[in-house]
Parts: sequence; structure tokens; C-alpha cells
Amino acid sequence: MNKLLPTSTAGSLPKPSWLAQPETLWSPWKLQGDELVEGKQDALRLSLQEQQQAGIDIVGDGEQSRQHFVTTFIEHLSGVDFTQRETVRIRNRYDANVPTVVGDVSRQKPVFVDDAKFLRKHTTQPIKWALPGPMTMIDTLYDGHYKSREKLAWEFAKILNQEAKELEAVGVDIIQFDEPAFNVFFDEVNDWGIATLERALEGLKCETAVHICYGYGIKANTEWKKTLGSEWRQYEEIFPKLQQSNIDIISLECHNSRVPMELLELIRGKKVMVGAIDVATNTIETPEEVANTLRKALQFVDADKLCPCTNCGMAPLPRQVALGKLKALSAGADIVRKELAR
Repeated sequence: MNKLLPTSTAGSLPKPSWLAQPETLWSPWKLQGDELVEGKQDALRLSLQEQQQAGIDIVGDGEQSRQHFVTTFIEHLSGVDFTQRETVRIRNRYDANVPTVVGDVSRQKPVFVDDAKFLRKHTTQPIKWALPGPMTMIDTLYDGHYKSREKLAWEFAKILNQEAKELEAVGVDIIQFDEPAFNVFFDEVNDWGIATLERALEGLKCETAVHICYGYGIKANTEWKKTLGSEWRQYEEIFPKLQQSNIDIISLECHNSRVPMELLELIRGKKVMVGAIDVATNTIETPEEVANTLRKALQFVDADKLCPCTNCGMAPLPRQVALGKLKALSAGADIVRKELAR
């Protein structure tokens, strides 16, 4: 896309209330069988329309067919038992009851390819598709088989690469890997996390992105953020190695965070999806607030490499709030676009 400051979303958007309980993660579906299939497609169409109406340039599926950004992908793999659950600490932050890896993991068939094909049929705009990253996947499971975080991550990287290649083949323009775990396990990220991520994108010709944030606007995350002090310098631990990686785009949390904007200098040369929308509040940003965040980022990111985005997914937000935030994102980007054209 040649447009300056093309807008996008980090991933999830709220689902319609007739499909799933609003403002809830892991919300159970309200439909079943063929009705559920049709309902997901209707929701995907609606999500696309709302993104277009809000002026979003690089669109996505809004994750309308997924209950969760990680577990929905894992559900389609063999070697993971969802009936055998264990309690694990997710990202050293909160306990969750998660499925167990009981054997060799493998992907028997495509997971999201039909959804991507459906979306591609309904728009000529660039499409960004989010997949969970290897490290975040292993952090959302109990491993009773490999007994090695690194070994399991490499196995997931191979599986993700299969899915990514098929998504590319049906017309996805950017494939994003969600890695909030990169903000926690710094030694592992630098030892093998980035390497497994590069294995997941091996051989892709489309653009690739990694999304690293401080999480959804849920209580466990907002409480954790309160412990991080006056400056959040987690990105500083991983940016040098990411700058050297094969990944094209780095998607970050910036607006209303305590991340020092000058840290973006460490990834100079990469495209950056700058989070200019706070997903942890129902308050809708003004276009000028969005513009201010983008102006600060432009001190450290070249204009032709900056993509205004949301801090994280917006699935837990009320639908009208999320739509208002998308409109603000577009309007704020437009303000700065006009300033740059003077």
C-alpha cells in the first residue's frame, strides 16, 4: 500500500451480541452447527464493513470466528487434549486452566484459510491476518509431552509456517504473529524466541509482523502494569535482536502507556505499527490525541514506515466504543497525513 500512514487494527474486535456474549474473553458461541458457520461469516462481513466505514486501510477479520487469539488455533491441532486441563501461570501474571500437550503436535488441515478466502472475496483492500506466535502458544498450555518450552516452540513454529504459507496463497498481504510473551521472558526471547518466530515466517513473500503489547484491557493486565514503575522499558530488552531479524513490521503499545517513545530508535529501519488507541479504557480518544501519539513516534520512525494502529485487540470492549476508537484512529492519522503533506 502506497498510502502514507496506513491505519490498521492489532487484531480482535467485539463480536455481535447474537454471536457471543459481548465484552467477554472466551465467550461461548450462542449458535450451533450450520447456523454458527453462517453466523461467523455474517459477523466477519459486518466487522469488515465497520472497519471500512471507520476508514481503516489495512483490514482484518476482527477474529470473529475465534473464541480466543491463541486457543482457537490450538483447538485445531492434534497432540493437545482440551479435556485434560492443568492450572498454569500465564505470562507470570495470572493463573488459567489450560489444555495439555499429550503427544506430538501437528496440523491435520488448515485452520483459518477458509475464513481468509472468504474475507479476500469481499474486499480489495490489503488484509492483515493474525496468528499466535510460538512463544505465546507454549505459554498458554501445559506441556506433558515434550517437557521443553523451546522444543515445543520449534514444533509450533513449523505448524504456523504451514498455515502462514496457505494464508499467503489465498491473498493475505500481511501475516502477523502475536507475541505478548516477548514482553516477559526476555532471556528466552533472545536465546530462541526470535529464532522460532523466524522459522514460522520462513519462505513467506508477503509482509510479516510481530505484535508485542502489554495485553488486553483486563484486570490481570492492568494490575500488572501498575507494578512496572514510571517507565516501561521491556521493549529495550528485545528490540536490538528484533531489529536484526527477518520480521518486516513490529506492532507496539504506545498510547497511554509508559513506554519511552525513544525506544523506537532501537528498531529504526523497520516498519512500526504504532499503538495510538488505548484498549484498556472505554474512553474514546479524540483525533488530536491520536495525532499527538503519532507525532511523537515520528521523531523515531520514518513517516513511510509508520502505520497507526491500536495498542492491542478490542474484543473485550463495547462494540460502539471500539467503532468510535477506530474512527478516531483514522481521523488522527488524517490530521498528521495532512501535516506531512504541507
